[in-house]
Amino acid sequence: MSTSGDATAERSWREAILAYRHPRVLGMLFLGFSAGLPFMLVFSTLSAWLRESGIERATIGMLSWVGIIYSIKFFWAPVVDRLRLPWLHRLLGRRRSWMLLGQVGIAIGLLNMSHLHPAQGHLAIVAGLALLVAFSSATQDIAVDAWRIEAVERDMQGVMAAAYQLGYRIALMVASAGALWIAADHGWQAAYTAMAACAGVGIATTLLIPEPVPRVAPAALLQEQRVIEWLDRNRQLPAWMRDMGAWFVGAVVCPFLDFFNRNGLRLGVLMLAFIGSYRLADFTMGVMTNPFYLDLGFSLKEIAAVAKGFGVFMTILGAFIGGSLVARFGIYRALAIGSIGVIVANLMFAVFARVGEHSLSGLAMVISADNVAMGVAGTALIAYLSSLTSASYTATQYALFSSAYALPGKLLMGASGFVVDAVGYPKFFCYTALLGLPALVMLWFLARDARARAAAQGPAAGSPA
Repeated sequence: MSTSGDATAERSWREAILAYRHPRVLGMLFLGFSAGLPFMLVFSTLSAWLRESGIERATIGMLSWVGIIYSIKFFWAPVVDRLRLPWLHRLLGRRRSWMLLGQVGIAIGLLNMSHLHPAQGHLAIVAGLALLVAFSSATQDIAVDAWRIEAVERDMQGVMAAAYQLGYRIALMVASAGALWIAADHGWQAAYTAMAACAGVGIATTLLIPEPVPRVAPAALLQEQRVIEWLDRNRQLPAWMRDMGAWFVGAVVCPFLDFFNRNGLRLGVLMLAFIGSYRLADFTMGVMTNPFYLDLGFSLKEIAAVAKGFGVFMTILGAFIGGSLVARFGIYRALAIGSIGVIVANLMFAVFARVGEHSLSGLAMVISADNVAMGVAGTALIAYLSSLTSASYTATQYALFSSAYALPGKLLMGASGFVVDAVGYPKFFCYTALLGLPALVMLWFLARDARARAAAQGPAAGSPA
């Protein structure tokens, strides 16, 4: 894959929209559903079940640490990238075998949870099964991300990301509102049994989709071969230690070296800084939106209807628009549009906070702008991260990139309440809007560098946005 991140020619709008009809894009929709299904079932939905069962809030809060699994998946991503699963690898291939393993783990975990009663001495087992579901889900994510990148060419990554987000959002609604609805009428055991059955969507999709053709970068192979030759020359080391060292260097060290070898130290650091700062604005403001709505006097039902219902639809619309923008204009322009949209949406929140009126139409307007912008930005960022991976280390590098983009925003989220207390909501939303500017500046330098490299490679490289 190209290291520039964007060297695709512009398409017509018709071609950009018709790209959603590609069979692998449809497969990505169902894989996105499979990836999103477990998330709520080990977070907010599980919290509701535990609280209704009389479990203390402190215990419920500690169980939320299960979510750390998603943030550290890069630790075992090299194993998913390299290790061939016995029998399954021959039957399904590298990516689909790991997908199926993760999906079966999710289904087994959810089905076993459905037979337990947290308030009747089963809490520790429920926690252990939630950990199994989260670990299986994160493992599935690693394999799904790798399949998405390898299954189509780079100019299709925008629509693949949009299809993924659409399926993911639908799954979030099924696993939250759908599970709560079933639990209200038939109990939590029935709800989790139904969710375990929904895991069959991912399993069926994995069995039906094709395995992508493995692609290996010659430069990466040469780099690994040099390491192996050096280890072989060190005969004083035991054979098992040389073999383990060769595997570790190839699976863990080489993905880092490959990224900086392809891009150079300066550009590589700039790319990582951009990745870490691109979603700062919406991550930082997002944690304070619900308190903001409540402080303006909106009821829980109004928030649920506008923010959680209508807002989800607008996010899906934004993801669809984002995929079309990437296909039509390329990754860099889509990233810029998403970034500017998020900044404008934050400023709209600042104006809404300054006016301070209890207006459902005003709430719907600012939420629409924010969620559409986040959908565009999220889709464009996924396409960008996908374009940076090497064919030799797809799963490992993407797991690292996806962890890097979320970490800075999560760190800043913790201080959001202090900022609101100190300056109030209007200035807080202005502050979050300003957090989006550094990424926009870095994006300009990255796009300029991509244009220069495309020009140096000649007309065959395409035209970066």
